[in-house]
Amino acid sequence: MLYQLLEYQRSLLTPVSDWASELTRAFADPDSPLARMPGAPCVAAGCDMLARLGREYGKPDFAIASVPDGARELPIQEQVITERPFCRLLRFAPPPAAVAATRPAVLLCAPLAGHHAVLLREVVSTLLPLCDVYVSDWIDAREVPLSAGSFHLDDYVAYLQDFLRAIEAPSRHLLAVCQATVPALAAVSLLASAGEPLPASLTLVGGPIDARENPTAVDRLALRQPLSWFARHLIHTVPPRYAGAGRRVYPSFLQHAGLVAAHPSRLMGSHWDYYMDLMQGDRAAAALHLRTCDEYNAVIDMAAEFYLDTIRIVFQEFRLARGDWSVGGRPVRPQDIRGIELLTVEGELDDIAGPGQTRAAADLCSGLAARHKHHLMVAGSGHYELFTGPRWRDEVFPAVAALLTAA
Repeated sequence: MLYQLLEYQRSLLTPVSDWASELTRAFADPDSPLARMPGAPCVAAGCDMLARLGREYGKPDFAIASVPDGARELPIQEQVITERPFCRLLRFAPPPAAVAATRPAVLLCAPLAGHHAVLLREVVSTLLPLCDVYVSDWIDAREVPLSAGSFHLDDYVAYLQDFLRAIEAPSRHLLAVCQATVPALAAVSLLASAGEPLPASLTLVGGPIDARENPTAVDRLALRQPLSWFARHLIHTVPPRYAGAGRRVYPSFLQHAGLVAAHPSRLMGSHWDYYMDLMQGDRAAAALHLRTCDEYNAVIDMAAEFYLDTIRIVFQEFRLARGDWSVGGRPVRPQDIRGIELLTVEGELDDIAGPGQTRAAADLCSGLAARHKHHLMVAGSGHYELFTGPRWRDEVFPAVAALLTAA
């Protein structure tokens, strides 16, 4: 019922949003006489912000046509390698003639925890001069028909295994961010136990491998409430408007509300910067800030069974950390992983995955010698800074690049 009520609200706001968009164009278009009135930029900026209140944010494109590579611009092609009901495997790479055939490949495991995979766009573009990048591009569950079946945490792990098998490259690497670190470690563990080829390196960034370490507000909420509370209060049914009508989901609007409540300054800061750019007529800067706002506001529904699995297995029972997690009837044994490099990355001020939660992977991977385990603690870094902005570019990326070039 709540989901349907939100759809009614959105329908009511749409005319207001459309009207504000028209006013924005009228006061911003250089050919419009209204644009020459005193205060026109202020009116245009205010109307644009009003229009955004009633706007539905679809998935932004990665839109990576090229990346800087020394003195040249390296052209980039995007293609879909494989498509599953709940996820697509995307490949970003230069044309074969533009680079050496020995380039490594990285599977970038995007978290299924609210935002689209495009939130990792900066990670993709930074990596591309060094390697081909494959991305797990999760599909909004409200667009997945009921006929596609359910989607559990076990299915997520199986997807990652299949994606790794699909990558053909001289050397393969896996980089997982936030929530994705848990299924990524499980996927590599299962491949190791089965004697299948492993990636040359595994990088885990800001994830809840062991949520018992330095628990955050997210972790404490998961322990404070029984699983039935999450099912009763956070799970709703997709209304008829969407292809996934009737599917039970953790809706995007509830996730977005939680994200804004947890990090209000991040959203407000981006919108304020965008507003000031409009006021000053700096269209180039405004476009950059607008992209940040749109990516943050674009949130996807998660399948209910996947979300509840994650709460139970990762945040309540700590199955991976305790060594009693099975996927598809097969035990997850990180101690079977051998012959690869492991890098764990944490932020000193991370309020989503507290310090120590990601580093716990090093103890679980007891089959790796100490010289193959690396850890990076990024001083002064929150969660999002681990994969966006200067801390990603100046501190995290060099550590990841060292693994790519050493293999």
